[in-house]
Amino acid sequence: MLEQAEGLLMPNDKKERPIISYQLENGSVRHIFKTSIQYIIGFNAILGQIAAGKSIDFLDLPTAKAFENFQEVAIRKQYSFEINTSIDHSNTVNIDATTKFSRTVSIWANAEFYFYGRVISMGGKDKSNIHLATGDQGIVIIQTDKEYLEQLENNLLYKSYGIRVIGKQHTETGEIDKSTLKFLELIDYQPKYDKEYLKELRKKARNNWSGDFNADDWLKEIRGRYDA
Repeated sequence: MLEQAEGLLMPNDKKERPIISYQLENGSVRHIFKTSIQYIIGFNAILGQIAAGKSIDFLDLPTAKAFENFQEVAIRKQYSFEINTSIDHSNTVNIDATTKFSRTVSIWANAEFYFYGRVISMGGKDKSNIHLATGDQGIVIIQTDKEYLEQLENNLLYKSYGIRVIGKQHTETGEIDKSTLKFLELIDYQPKYDKEYLKELRKKARNNWSGDFNADDWLKEIRGRYDA
């Protein structure tokens, strides 16, 4: 329950989230999480939407996975879960072995991605992977075969690389399921300021702009004839 609470309440802004306190009470088993009323109101609305539509496809990925984990436990251990809030007349979602709270498979498709960043960790005792610190996606964990890591001649740690991977992507929102990323190819990637390369590009640009060329007409064409 502790592992799922953060995914339910704060799927994205974990760095700025308020404190979540926890207590266990008598009953079948009551798990009580206390946090900011703003998040409670938002979560109550989410519960209402789930209860009405019997679907979790609209949820952010961490929240959807938390509900899937509840569903998996309910089926495996024959548990029944009742999820609600402290708000008066709170919305409630019930999960048991007969419910089917899982994402629609058809909206998640296989896709290839390219991530660029710095390798900060490699290996793993049971599951081998590469941890890549990227500028736009944060730290990306990529499942990688142990055999591939064993045969590497160069040490990748703390060096910049590109990595081609395969994983699941939401066909409507474009969201990437980072838990599905699998290694395909390492790309030598050494970003640097290349003065001569940029000089050559500027030279080509000057040639294109020379001669009988009206910059104002060209700019209007690019803008689609809009003034702003």
